[in-house]
Amino acid sequence: MQMPDTGAARDGRPPDTGAAAPPPALRLTRISKNFGGVDALVDVDFEVAGGEIHCLAGENGSGKSTLIKIVSGVYQPNPGGTVEFDGQRYDGLTPGMARRLGVQVIWQDLALFPHLTVAENIAFERNLGLWPRPSRRREMRAIAREMLGRLGFELDLDRSVQELSIANRQVVAICRALVAEASIVFMDEPTASLTQSETRALLEVVRRLSAAGIAVVFVSHRLVELIEIAERITVLRDSRRVGVFDAGRISHHRLAELMTGHALDTTVHARNRSGEEAVLEIRGLSRHGEYEEVSCALHRGEILGLTGLLGAGRTEFALSLFGMTRPDAGEIRLDGAPLALGSNRDAIEAGIAYVSEDRLTLGLVQAQSIADNVAVTVLDRLRRLRWFIDAERKARTVGDWVRDLSIRIGTPDDPVTTLSGGNQQRVVLAKWLATTPRVLILDSPTVGVDVGARAAIFEIVRDLAERGMAILLISDEVPEVYHNADRILHMRGGRIAGEHRPGETSLEALEEVVYG
Repeated sequence: MQMPDTGAARDGRPPDTGAAAPPPALRLTRISKNFGGVDALVDVDFEVAGGEIHCLAGENGSGKSTLIKIVSGVYQPNPGGTVEFDGQRYDGLTPGMARRLGVQVIWQDLALFPHLTVAENIAFERNLGLWPRPSRRREMRAIAREMLGRLGFELDLDRSVQELSIANRQVVAICRALVAEASIVFMDEPTASLTQSETRALLEVVRRLSAAGIAVVFVSHRLVELIEIAERITVLRDSRRVGVFDAGRISHHRLAELMTGHALDTTVHARNRSGEEAVLEIRGLSRHGEYEEVSCALHRGEILGLTGLLGAGRTEFALSLFGMTRPDAGEIRLDGAPLALGSNRDAIEAGIAYVSEDRLTLGLVQAQSIADNVAVTVLDRLRRLRWFIDAERKARTVGDWVRDLSIRIGTPDDPVTTLSGGNQQRVVLAKWLATTPRVLILDSPTVGVDVGARAAIFEIVRDLAERGMAILLISDEVPEVYHNADRILHMRGGRIAGEHRPGETSLEALEEVVYG
């Protein structure tokens, strides 16, 4: 009989059958690590069995990345902790030793060579340090074809990696790990930039790795997929292990509570804003090959959700609303008047702001400071005389937004890359809110953001709507739009397939419509 979902921790040891169980593929005992007096890990135990899919959950700063870097030999733990592979203890682990022991880490940025081909990336480690020769190119292609076949994929071996989708780059990175004879693969936020359909395909790849006896440690902020893919989940909070939990006996709500230390708001916040003035009206908007006959209205103070699967045309539609692409037909009206957008500058001047789904590439200037990223959209307003920026006004503007959005920073002059994903996203919001927009387009605003930071971001979004801002919230995560939007449009194949109101439609019914 199945036990109720209590979320109780367990040690993960198999029942005693009289036979000695094999040692785990990896076991960490009492692992601690600090940096300059700041605890990154405190007495953390962790283990994963051969062929197990084990998820590592925790908010940003909980210690997940530090633990992975200790296992991969990048960091050395404090004295007193032990690291064991297949029951054998190793001290002074180095990256080279970790690779020879079968540890492979697929980081969120994938660390591929964009200008090399698929075959060259996959077979890279096998050919490292060898002189090139024609026969070796044939060998690389054979290796790449074999590894792709093991995962059930086909890719153009001669295509450069920079031309691939993020999902296919993930496949290339996994194949490279297989070439290196991985026995334990750590996957850091592998689905952060993937659509729902791409995520399902990747999870199937993970299951294939597990079936081949390879242990997979999966890190993700998407709690539902953690529960779907994992056998066990280790939760970290504030640098300490909270416990190890059976994925089949814990809900994502309970998991969120364990990660954050408090219950999260799952209230349906929908309000009826149909009586408010229509700020933005879209009439029969079309762009060949991207979206067709899209008509809708966005009212003052309304959060309008837009959801759908890969290829639905959501982002393509949003880019036209922001002047980045031109529609072939149809009309955009702002405050009742026709609006012609020749560029994103036209959209900004009209009071439309756009937070891209690609925060790292399109949302932030990573080489610049926090202050420069916040102020970049309003430099014209900060000028003194003709060519000079008023440093005092800039500092005041940045300080106001850091305070209003509760952005956790060291100093405004720190690089924006020093911030967590949630705080980086608040910087992006600050950048666009500084333009005082009337319409805010949020395209997948919580990609790569942990569960606690997500809740805080949506509190900000709802507050903006209460102040009268019209918000278009785009997401392929149906629960996000369900709990936070006033109205939801479902897009499929470039067209609006339906309209739903949270509360009048259940979350389960909406997910069935979108994902079914």
